[in-house]
Amino acid sequence: MHLFNTGLFREQAYVNGEWISAAGGESIEVTNPADGQVIGQVPMLGEPETRDAIDAAARAFVSWRALLPHERGVLLETWYRLLLSHREDLARIMTLEQGKPLADSRNEIDYASGFIKWFAEEGRRMNGETIASHLPDRRLFVYREPIGVTACITPWNFPSAMMTRKASAALAAGCTMVARPAIETPFSALALAELSNRAGIPPGVFSVVTGSGRKIGAELCTNPQVRALSFTGSTEVGRVLLRQSADSVKKMSMELGGHAPFIGYPDVGVERLVEGAITAKFQTCGQDCLAANRIYIHRDIYDDFLEKFSRKTGSMKIGNGLTEDVDLGPLMNEEAVHKAEQHIEDALSKGARLMTGGNRSKKGGLFFEPTVLADIGPDMAIYREETFGPVAGVTPFDDNDDIAAMANDSEYGLASYIYSDNLSRVHRLSSALEYGMVAVNCVKMTGPPAPFGGVKQSGLGREGSTHGLDEYSELKYVCIQV
Repeated sequence: MHLFNTGLFREQAYVNGEWISAAGGESIEVTNPADGQVIGQVPMLGEPETRDAIDAAARAFVSWRALLPHERGVLLETWYRLLLSHREDLARIMTLEQGKPLADSRNEIDYASGFIKWFAEEGRRMNGETIASHLPDRRLFVYREPIGVTACITPWNFPSAMMTRKASAALAAGCTMVARPAIETPFSALALAELSNRAGIPPGVFSVVTGSGRKIGAELCTNPQVRALSFTGSTEVGRVLLRQSADSVKKMSMELGGHAPFIGYPDVGVERLVEGAITAKFQTCGQDCLAANRIYIHRDIYDDFLEKFSRKTGSMKIGNGLTEDVDLGPLMNEEAVHKAEQHIEDALSKGARLMTGGNRSKKGGLFFEPTVLADIGPDMAIYREETFGPVAGVTPFDDNDDIAAMANDSEYGLASYIYSDNLSRVHRLSSALEYGMVAVNCVKMTGPPAPFGGVKQSGLGREGSTHGLDEYSELKYVCIQV
């Protein structure tokens, strides 16, 4: 594997400060999506091991919450520095199991470590408040306290950043956490666990269980010791987790599906629109909840945009993420390839035009050509569903169209993009768009200080920012007679 520190590649789960295997020795192979080669195995754990991790987290919570916030912060900052010092190895592990280009993996490690640094500092400011009393001889106080044992379930598209965004917030608030990473990309999470151990984070405070999503997820949802659950993944799975958690009335934070609109006006120029749309659509090979799935371009520049956007899309380099200068890696699995094919076939049968791409790459396997479809309409699957692949759907709009209503015509409401230099238009559209996040004349908008999250069926709660601590803390009101 050519790692500088081979100790970061762990093929066991991490529970209560120990590396464990499944009781019966059952394991699951993890493959590299670029070539199908097996890169390792992880234990196929289930309910018993998950309960052990939860029990350990409950025991560890007593002493972890008792630490002063700056004491927890010191340990988190050590964890942060370890991520940075092992950046190259962590990026290589990620590319091997996820497929994204190595440059993107390095950027994700920077992104992931930033959350640990942010919450190491933000935990020191988890302040309460005093309230002007409505009663005589009373003093009213509100404290923010850690909620208790927490859990998270993370996806395969950002295997490090989604883990640290949740875990560092929970730990900074004084909670303990049991994490279940996607079975396609467990090694990034296990490397994080190894570094948390080296950082001195006590046993039981942060555990990583690998294996059956159905069994582990059910235990995390139904176990009454788990007081909060954070999930990033599809809306369909989110609904299941909500139902499973109802009986124990957990606090739930969820970042679910997205179907981002990208709205482009002539006043910014076609070249800027093309650059923005390329990034918004094809980052992580389109396997991103923030990916622009519906690209609306003003009719005055529609044809010019299509020509330049298609030409640039068709020139993108596909290949193994370990190869330098690769723009797009493979898709994660055969299901993702099939969905891209279905969306293309459906759109073409209903009048869309294929501008470039449209097929599996000649490289074979899970590689797929970056694709542009023109004249997308509401009756097409790609207009309604999250493609999660490198297929861009473009449609024109006119001045008299209600572009906000068109963009809002979705059950999702995570991210949206506006490209215009007209300040009044930007403010009107930003208010009218039913999305939790709006990026104006840019694509990159997320990071530790930003409250990440959506509305409608794109999720509950916010991650990152000072609000990220809200998901792992509760308010306690105290009234004292004096």
